[in-house]
Amino acid sequence: MGTAIAQARHTIWLATYIFHDDAVAQTLALLLAEAARRGVQVRVVVDGFGSKATLAALRDWMVTAGVELAVFRPIDRWWSYLQPGQARRLHQKLCVVDGQVGFVGGINLIADRNDLHHGWSDAPRLDFACRVRGAAVAGIEQAVQAIWTRAMLRRVWRDELAGLVRSAAPVARARRLATRLRIVRPHRANPNMAQPPVSLAFVVRDNLRQRRSIERVYMEAIQHARHRIDLVTPYFYPDRHFRHALAKAAERGVKVRLLLQGKVDYRIAGVAARVLYDELLAKGVQIFEYTPAYLHAKMAVVDEDWATLGSSNIDPLSLLLNLEANVVVSDAPFARRVADELEIAMAASSPVMAPPYAKGWLAVLRRTFVAMVAHWFLRMAGINGRY
Repeated sequence: MGTAIAQARHTIWLATYIFHDDAVAQTLALLLAEAARRGVQVRVVVDGFGSKATLAALRDWMVTAGVELAVFRPIDRWWSYLQPGQARRLHQKLCVVDGQVGFVGGINLIADRNDLHHGWSDAPRLDFACRVRGAAVAGIEQAVQAIWTRAMLRRVWRDELAGLVRSAAPVARARRLATRLRIVRPHRANPNMAQPPVSLAFVVRDNLRQRRSIERVYMEAIQHARHRIDLVTPYFYPDRHFRHALAKAAERGVKVRLLLQGKVDYRIAGVAARVLYDELLAKGVQIFEYTPAYLHAKMAVVDEDWATLGSSNIDPLSLLLNLEANVVVSDAPFARRVADELEIAMAASSPVMAPPYAKGWLAVLRRTFVAMVAHWFLRMAGINGRY
C-alpha cells in the first residue's frame, strides 16, 4: 500500500479504524503528506474512537501538507460517549489509489507487533489484506468516498444546510448530496483482463440499506458447503442462526474448523467465544486457539473455490453495528492461497478437545452473563430483538 501511495498521481482515498503514531504508521502518514504536496488529492477518514489518541499527531503530519482528514463520530468531549450511535464505529480498512488499485482487509495502520492495550510483543499479530485491481475497485472507492463525506458533513453540516437554502435548485443539490452519502450496492465484478478473470464481490455492512450483507454471504456459503469450512476470527459470538448453520454443516459431513484467539486481548471477548465451545464441539465443529501471537485475521474458505477476507468479525459489533467491508472471491487459486495460510496458522495452534468451562451452574452462569451483556449493549446501541 505504501508503494502504491508513493506512486499515486491523482487521488488517494483511505479509511481505517486505527491510524496510530508509531514508526510504521508515521511512515504511511508521511507518504500521504508527500502525495498531497505533489498535487494528489488525498482524503483520509479515521474512526473517532479507534484513532482518538493520535488525532493531534495525524493532523500535524498530514493536514498541514494538504491531506483532507475527516473523523468519523469524533469523541472530543466526555458527553460524546452519551450521543446516540456512538457504538456504531468505522471498522473498515480500505485504500484506493488513482481508482486503479484497492486494498481491503483487517489490517489497521499500526506496527504488527504493537498492541494498543498490551504494548509491544515479540511476535507479529496474524492479519491479512488483499490487493484488488479491475472493475471492483470502483465500488471500494465509492464506499470510502461515502464514509469520508458522512464524516466531513458532520463537521460542516451548517455550511451545507446554508448552501441548500441559498441554492437555485435545492432539490437537485440535496439529491447529489444524498448520492455522495450513500454506499452503493456494488455489482459482482468479473472483468475482462489480461490475467484470467476472477469473480469477486466487494461487500459492505452499513446502518442504512446493507445491514446484514456480510452475514448473508457467510450464511449462504456455509449452507451450501460440501466438504470444508475453515473460519478464522478473533471475536466470535454469532447468533443462534449462524451457530445452527455451522452445526448443520458439521452434521452432514462437512469438515468445520474454527480458528479463534488463544492469546486473548479483551477478556470479555474471550469468555464470550468460550461459552459457546460446548455447544459447537458437541455438534462436531473443530475449534483451534491461536497462541503464538495476537489473532486479528478475519477470513474464511469454503470448499475449493470460495473465500472471503476483510474487517468483519463474527460478533454483534461487526454483524449489527460497525461499518465493515469484505471481499468475497469465487476462484480456486485464491481460495487455495487462503487455505494454505490457514493450514499454517492451525498447525501452530492448540486444538480444543473439551470445553474450557466445566458443566454445571457455573458454566450456565457464565453463558447467561455473556448473553445479558450482549443483549443490553445492543439495546443501548439501538438494536432490538433477540440475538
